[in-house]
Amino acid sequence: MPAITASMVAELRAKTDAPMMECKKALTEADGDMGRAEEILRVKLGNKAGKAAARITAEGVISAAVNGTTGALLETNCETDFVSKNDSFLAFTKSCAQLIADNNPADVAALSALPLSQDGFGPTVEDVRKGLIGKIGENMSIRRFKRYAGGSKLASYLHGTRIGVVVEYDGDDVAAKDVAMHVAAMKPAALSSAEVPADLVEKERKIAAEKAAESGKPAEIVAKMVEGSVQKFLKEVSLLDQVFVKAADGKQTVGQMLKEKATTVKGFTLYVVGEGIEKKVDDFAAEVAAQVAAAKVQ
Repeated sequence: MPAITASMVAELRAKTDAPMMECKKALTEADGDMGRAEEILRVKLGNKAGKAAARITAEGVISAAVNGTTGALLETNCETDFVSKNDSFLAFTKSCAQLIADNNPADVAALSALPLSQDGFGPTVEDVRKGLIGKIGENMSIRRFKRYAGGSKLASYLHGTRIGVVVEYDGDDVAAKDVAMHVAAMKPAALSSAEVPADLVEKERKIAAEKAAESGKPAEIVAKMVEGSVQKFLKEVSLLDQVFVKAADGKQTVGQMLKEKATTVKGFTLYVVGEGIEKKVDDFAAEVAAQVAAAKVQ
């Protein structure tokens, strides 16, 4: 049997987009015959990884891994809600979250290069990802993550698999967990008014100005109306200024509750699956018409 070299494996991987170990196995089975190895992979994986690579991944799950003062929150995407419930996909996302917490990768590329073996695929996270694409038949991607290791305590909350929160805090554990649940429900944009992104404030100011201008009132009144609207907006999207979801009186803010519990929240991360990703909307009638037209041409 001819020796299976690294360059042969790399060449086959470039042709098929299959995981490295699968390429090596196929070449071994084919006695080094590149064409035969490619056929073996197409039979085994259906060349699904390459074909799936361009498809939109707007579904998926949020995973968390927290151990003491170290933790991570991760969003991993796939194409359909069905695959987001797949055991292999869920195991992959859980492993990746733990790898982030343990290894502190700089970005998704660094995470993808970390060692991982699952379902017979490996030896890296990227090889497992591509292997699962071939096995499951659907594109999947690691989108974003946030790691904490600053010495403060961490509280996490997952609302199903679609919403995830990590809160960095000092103080009462129960209060922090309640805040994490509050963030998942109310989705604040920032910890405090001062930290609300400038582009969000400017957008709200522009909308308020347009509404106020329609009132026909004097300029000085319009200016006050705009400022009032902006301040109201800031309170609505700032965690510490929001009315706490468990407030007995319906008025107590998160900031007031935390002060009462001698607890300080230093920051939080909120991930919602697919947030900001443009989902593909299939036009079934157009798809059928296109297939009929193609059949006529043939």
